[in-house]
Formats: sequence, structure tokens, C-alpha cells
Amino acid sequence: MTADKIKAAALTHFANHGYSGASLAMIAADVGIKKPSIYAHFKNKDELFLAVTEEAVQNEWKQAVDYIKKGGQSFKEKLYGYLKLQKESYEQDERAKFWLRTSFFPPEHLQQQITEYVYRYLDQMEDLLLQEFVEAKAQHPEMQNLDIKQAAKAYIALLDGVFVEMLYGGSDRAEERLQSSWYMYERALFN
Repeated sequence: MTADKIKAAALTHFANHGYSGASLAMIAADVGIKKPSIYAHFKNKDELFLAVTEEAVQNEWKQAVDYIKKGGQSFKEKLYGYLKLQKESYEQDERAKFWLRTSFFPPEHLQQQITEYVYRYLDQMEDLLLQEFVEAKAQHPEMQNLDIKQAAKAYIALLDGVFVEMLYGGSDRAEERLQSSWYMYERALFN
């Protein structure tokens, strides 16, 4: 139970201050324990950071699967809706904000481990999209000549562009990037 409270407090500090700006003393104070008590649950700050990262990436993956696999939307609506969901999540959910910032700006000494998380997530996301593209291609005659592997990779690149704008440009610029990118992507896929 205490380990979960430590991770929750750490998530807030890492999301808002980054790895370097977050201190174990501040995290402990938020939980109502002394700093040495953290070491009963986590060997060091790195282990705590990686535990928070693992939970964040699992949460992002679950959110992706839940959204993409749910019924009631056309394929086009799912693709567009997921872009919007990612933007909203970054703006409203500390875990999403933490994951995005960590994936783009990992602590230098943890870069290899974080990069492994990122590539695992991207590979899983691409596989999930490929499954959806296979189903959509069977239902959309205009997609018959589409290279679905390239389309899935292009969607990931579109997401990346929106992510970069969220990190650097803020909400309004991210929305502009999303709309412009989607405009071109949608026309390439469905026209």
C-alpha cells in the first residue's frame, strides 16, 4: 500500500519537475513518511522512476487498446478520435504527461531502459493498428491499393508530430498540428 502511495506521489513530482527536479524528500513528505522509508520499497530513485514509468506505459497501452478495440465507431472515427484522446490525456492526466515527457526526454543515465519501453510501446501500437487496418481494408474499397504497413507507420509519425507540438507549442499549436496532419492523412487514406 505504501509503495503505491510512493509511486503516486512520485508520478506527480516526476511529471511536473522531471527526474532531476523531483526529490525523494519531497515525495516522502507528500506520502507522510520520512525519506529513508522509501528505501524499504525502492532501492533508489532510479528504481522508483522506472516503476512509475512501467505503470505509465502500461496505462497508455491499456488506453490505446480499449479505445481502438471499442465498437460503435468507424475506422476513420477511431483514428481521428485516438489523436484527440492523446491530446486530451496529455492536458488532463499526469500519467500521460509523465509518459510523454519521459519518452522524449529520458534521464540520460536511464535512456537505454526508457528507449526499450518506448520501442516496445510503438511496436505494440503498430501491431494494433495493423490489425485494425486489415479489417478496415476489407470494408473500404478505396483502401484496396493501400500499403497498410506504411499507413500504420505514417499514423505513428502523425502522432509523433502532435506529441512534439504538445511538448513545445502548447494546446493551441498542438490542435493546429493535429487538424492539419489529419486533413492530409485522411485524404490520403480515404479518397
